[in-house]
Amino acid sequence: MPPLPLIPLCLIFFVSFSSAAPPLDHQSRFTKHKFHLNNKSDPYQQYFEITRPLPFHNLIPSCILPVFSHIFDNTIGLPPATADYSPPWNCTWSHVVLHLTVTSSGSQYDRIAGVWLDGAEILRTSTAEPTPEGVFWKISKDITRYSSILRQGNLTLSVMLENVVNEVYTGVYRFDLTFLYYDVGRNYNGSHGFNFPLSSLPLKQKSTTRKLGENRVISKLNSEQNSLTLYDKPADLIIPIAGIEDEGFWFRIEKASDLKYRGVQIPANTYRAVIEVYVSFHGNDEFWYSNPPDSYIELNNLHSKKGNGAYREVLVMLDDNIAGSVIPFPVIFTGGINPLFWEPIVSIGAFDLPSYDIELTPFLGMLLDGNVHSFGLRVVDAISFWLVNANLHLWLDDNVKEVQAMTYKYIAPSSGVDRESKFHKLDGKFETEGKRKTKVAGWVNSSLGNLTTSVFDKVRYENTIKFKKNGRHKTVKQEVKVNRKLRILSDNGTVISVATVEKKYPLKITSKTSAGSTENTYLVITDLENSLTEEQKIGNFSSSLDNSQESSGWMFVVGHDVLSGAATTDQSYTYQDNFSCYSQKVSAASGKLKSNSTSLLCSSSSSL
Repeated sequence: MPPLPLIPLCLIFFVSFSSAAPPLDHQSRFTKHKFHLNNKSDPYQQYFEITRPLPFHNLIPSCILPVFSHIFDNTIGLPPATADYSPPWNCTWSHVVLHLTVTSSGSQYDRIAGVWLDGAEILRTSTAEPTPEGVFWKISKDITRYSSILRQGNLTLSVMLENVVNEVYTGVYRFDLTFLYYDVGRNYNGSHGFNFPLSSLPLKQKSTTRKLGENRVISKLNSEQNSLTLYDKPADLIIPIAGIEDEGFWFRIEKASDLKYRGVQIPANTYRAVIEVYVSFHGNDEFWYSNPPDSYIELNNLHSKKGNGAYREVLVMLDDNIAGSVIPFPVIFTGGINPLFWEPIVSIGAFDLPSYDIELTPFLGMLLDGNVHSFGLRVVDAISFWLVNANLHLWLDDNVKEVQAMTYKYIAPSSGVDRESKFHKLDGKFETEGKRKTKVAGWVNSSLGNLTTSVFDKVRYENTIKFKKNGRHKTVKQEVKVNRKLRILSDNGTVISVATVEKKYPLKITSKTSAGSTENTYLVITDLENSLTEEQKIGNFSSSLDNSQESSGWMFVVGHDVLSGAATTDQSYTYQDNFSCYSQKVSAASGKLKSNSTSLLCSSSSSL
């Protein structure tokens, strides 16, 4: 844990002699505009989210296409800003990178933003909180998986960011979006990073590989990147499961009973299906993992609306069946917990929120009947509000008009949520445990052969919230564990491929709140640990990711404005596979980067 920044003695004096009760909104959203009035930063300081470079980042793009430039000022309630899109003429490319640069100055809350192409979301992002001197940041995301859309012309690119500008919140956000096209061919590791790369399955037997064709999966050494290539054929068709354009395409979930859906007729020659879910949480559920039960709020006569307990789960509904679920990674936006944590290093996922893949191929036996089927999204125990939508990725067999399929095993997902609450007045302990298991299998007979796909998902959730010192000290501990396995068999029972992934994302927040010397002022001291670990294996290919942050700090606050404070953030990021490694360690204090080291070498003790 990084050392806690020193707290001025004057603040300790103010706190010690105050009798006013501080608010109990420990995990909340703040701005820094009053803080930065007296704390000037460097002009146009760069903020960043740590991630590894793309495998082909050193290559020269075949084409560069600026597609969007816009200033988001007072845009609350307005539809998305749009631009025309067509792929570059006479350009040979195999991969595409979305490159976004954002600049802002003034004072502003963090804002959520989305980018859609022809109604399909290709990026969910949030903004840094600016300073009067200005900040900027850059995002690079591989969007090759959306190639079926990117190759089409005369499309609309839409960007949504609802911003408020007035005499206090003066910050506007300038977005400059460019697509970079690379002719990488097959020299590329096709896994999708955070997501379970079900579309990157190397076949074990050479004879089977030849039968299924070169374009299914090709494994070879990439001399330039020195990594195993998993040729990942993007989907032939992508259908948005989304709302209307004027509202930004995303569905807005206000309560647990909300079910947002779209009817889709699946093409008869579909041999594979994956649904990709985008999700973010806001309002009273921005810190859902720290919400106490309603009974605690009601019996203590609190005014907080951040209740309904600490369990949330996004369900993907296929007609009346649960096809899969997601307990999202707890992304913390740059105004959250303590905004001084997030300058210039932002939290994990803040600039590139993860999307989540759920394999639907075993359900094709239910879907390929020529009827319209309902693809829906809902959030268990949700309160206002969540923004969700999805992309349905479909792979089509050009050699036949219809494929045959059958779902022969579907075990209704077993789930359970256990809650235990013990509290007296404002002190207490709340424990929540949840789990869900999903098993489904089905075969698809296409020109590629008769292949059986089986999927097993297991998700476990543990959360503990403790209140002490008359509710002024709060501790949140949470851990999510995800285990997924996909297996593909030939018609004679031969195992063609097995892919597994194990993910953990623990979170710990300790917050101590004390009243200040004047009305509505208070001191908050917070420690935070947030991390993501992932182990995956696809055939003989293995990879691991360990991404962890630790932050400590204090802030003196009036309302939701930071008056003064200090914070430190340390982060360690390591990615490793059979042939390559990337690691980065950074440290920041008082809004300045203190150290930043990177390495392409792995220690022998950690080699796979």
